[in-house]
Amino acid sequence: MSSLDDLYRRVIMDHYQKPRNRGKLEESDGLIVNLNNPTCGDSISLSLKVEEGKVVDAKFLGEGCSISMSSASMMTDAVKGMPVEEALELAHKFSEMMQGKEIDDSIDLGDIEALSGVAKFPARIKCATLAWKALEQGIKQAEQK
Repeated sequence: MSSLDDLYRRVIMDHYQKPRNRGKLEESDGLIVNLNNPTCGDSISLSLKVEEGKVVDAKFLGEGCSISMSSASMMTDAVKGMPVEEALELAHKFSEMMQGKEIDDSIDLGDIEALSGVAKFPARIKCATLAWKALEQGIKQAEQK
């Protein structure tokens, strides 16, 4: 195992053991998207507060493997304070990364890059993308309001 793989594994486990933004926003403060992955049992409840075209706050609750929960932690950390268009673009780039595609180096993925190795394990891709799909659905719901 390379030292980069070891670093990525540590980043993933750090987010899994000490998740960022774990919790729930009050329904009056935002909207809630509930998704699950029936093939492995992962579930997420994503709370989003979107105002004036910006993701003001994001929190999650859920149960699942280290990949799904750390991905949710990384995603909520990354998109808080981000304009909706940038959050959707990041979700698109993440999806491309999960498909094994090269990502433009000008985009700083931060801790999210630690999940790049998941693309080698097709059965785990749905775990990593669950929170991101919830984000996309939540932004669509916010835009319809």
